[in-house]
Amino acid sequence: MRRSGNRFSVNAMSAIGTKGRMHFMVFTETFDADVMCRFLDRLVGHFDHKVHLVVDGHSAHRSRKVRAWLADHPDRIELHFLPAYSPELNPDELVNADLKRRLPMRSRARDQAQLAAETRRFFHRRQRQPHIVRGYFGGPHVRYTLE
Repeated sequence: MRRSGNRFSVNAMSAIGTKGRMHFMVFTETFDADVMCRFLDRLVGHFDHKVHLVVDGHSAHRSRKVRAWLADHPDRIELHFLPAYSPELNPDELVNADLKRRLPMRSRARDQAQLAAETRRFFHRRQRQPHIVRGYFGGPHVRYTLE
């Protein structure tokens, strides 16, 4: 297969629920507090009740800017932090693994825009497959989320 030799990437973040709901954002910039606040804005806009979001210990999640954003929206969202160095407890890590496994099987992106489009297609497909999203919570280490 011919390749361009150029390296490019996109970033994505998602929030999944035990009932099979998924929200995501694909972006090209570095993941930082600004991106996290943008994601939080988008996420709370989809709900009419308080959201409880479980996150890992990434510095953007704990940043001063995110803490200030959360302080301005205490009735809309609350973050709950996983223990340090415990990706096995995070069902969203299975979303990432699924994305990385499925994406190369579908097509070979030739540039960043095509990769971003393919990544969005993957997430849109998963949004229409709540049974798969619910399955991310089935691992032995993430059953805590179902109780």
